[in-house]
Amino acid sequence: MQDNKRPPASILFIFGGSGDLNYRKLTPALYNLFLDDWMPEQFAIAGIGRSPYTDEAYRQHLLDGVTKFSRRKGKLNGHWTDFSQHVNYLQMDGDDAEAYSLITDLVKAKEAEWGVHPNVVFYLAVAPQLVPSIASKLGGLNICSDTSSTRIVVEKPFGHDLKSAHELNALLTGMFAEEQIFRIDHYLGKETVQNILALRFANALFEPVWNRNYIDHIQITAAESVGLEGRGGYFEHAGALRDMVQNHILQILCMVAMEAPVSFDANEIRNKKVDVLNAIRRISHEQVHDFAVRGQYSSGWKKGEKVVGYREETGVSPQSNIDTFAAAKFYIDNWRWQGVPFYVRTGKYLNQKATHITLQFKPAPHYAFPNESAESWRSNRLTISIQPNMDISIRFQAKRPGQTMTLDPVDMKFNYEEAEGEHAPEAYETLLLDVMEGDATLFMRADQVEAAWKVIMPILETWENRKPQDFPNYAPDSWGPDGSDALLARDGHTWINYINTGR
Repeated sequence: MQDNKRPPASILFIFGGSGDLNYRKLTPALYNLFLDDWMPEQFAIAGIGRSPYTDEAYRQHLLDGVTKFSRRKGKLNGHWTDFSQHVNYLQMDGDDAEAYSLITDLVKAKEAEWGVHPNVVFYLAVAPQLVPSIASKLGGLNICSDTSSTRIVVEKPFGHDLKSAHELNALLTGMFAEEQIFRIDHYLGKETVQNILALRFANALFEPVWNRNYIDHIQITAAESVGLEGRGGYFEHAGALRDMVQNHILQILCMVAMEAPVSFDANEIRNKKVDVLNAIRRISHEQVHDFAVRGQYSSGWKKGEKVVGYREETGVSPQSNIDTFAAAKFYIDNWRWQGVPFYVRTGKYLNQKATHITLQFKPAPHYAFPNESAESWRSNRLTISIQPNMDISIRFQAKRPGQTMTLDPVDMKFNYEEAEGEHAPEAYETLLLDVMEGDATLFMRADQVEAAWKVIMPILETWENRKPQDFPNYAPDSWGPDGSDALLARDGHTWINYINTGR
């Protein structure tokens, strides 16, 4: 995007326009794109919801969200007035088929005003159960038959299991072409996640050793330091495995493990990701105990504050067996990764908020060095940090200053904020720009979604049929249940926990 070429004229309809996602993420992202001259020269944003707003009251509501949640807090510089003139509110009921004429009327009006047919984006920032009804009504509009200029964006969760995901895919593809459907996972818009492809395939240094010959194992941690934050009703029907592993973590795993693409065409990249998912060794129901661990947090103390256990949270059953922690070991049965374990974990109320990818290399031979020189010897390690810090570090051995040959591990680190001098774009900024440009590289295809569900379904089914006897089994501010450590210890490994430097 070096030439700052803007997308063509676009209209964005945001269903759930008065909701939390738009308030916290979407409008702040669109406003930052506007400040950076990435929005189309001709654009309109229409929030759609049931709440009664005038255009002016709606714009004021969104400004409040920008002020609180934008990465440019306090840097409005008078540009909000210009931006907000492109924003309107449509009060309508998504279940009312006749109300959709308001959408068609607005598109026709803007087409006449601009003298060009605009791209039309329907962003479904609504509860999952509302998606089928809204999508069905949109599919009946004439403008949606234009596959080159009309797009629909669907937020996760994409299905509750393999069957429901397949049914949702069938419904959407029955009304829209696959290239019109943008299944969004905000993790894939994060700068460090995108940089995995650049790190691997733009450097001769890494790709030759990115395989089973040199890598001992790989860890992916997506830890959350908070609890439910009022989402008990949602989480009680999801759980950590569904909420994080099936989408975020498996998508990250695909980017780490995929083969080199022949081009950066969207479908070429997504083909390589699907190949990884199809190559993941399926875990039988009988093997789940050896390959996956679940947990649920108890009451306790978190950073000096008393917190309740999961079963005492609002909206949660007192006998709930939902997992708030999940860890698993996967193997990818292909030439590159045969025999290399991929350990993944995620959980609520863990010690830190942190998302890290760690490639642990096999040890180098020690025989050439005297025994005393290798007391602090550590194998090489490459770490990609996604949050809270965005950086990439490489650990290698170096001689300690002095008269003796003593080796110490040292880190060489690239930090995004230090390099750029400004906060990197938020994930939604990247993804919304891609939608307007029609670039589906960072979005999931139907077969990709279903392949990810196939990976975790044996674990889900086994956990649903075997109620845990030890819940709750980990305390807040810990790194999860003991079984998680045992999962790696059986292979002679340990989880790598990083200290948040607070940058």
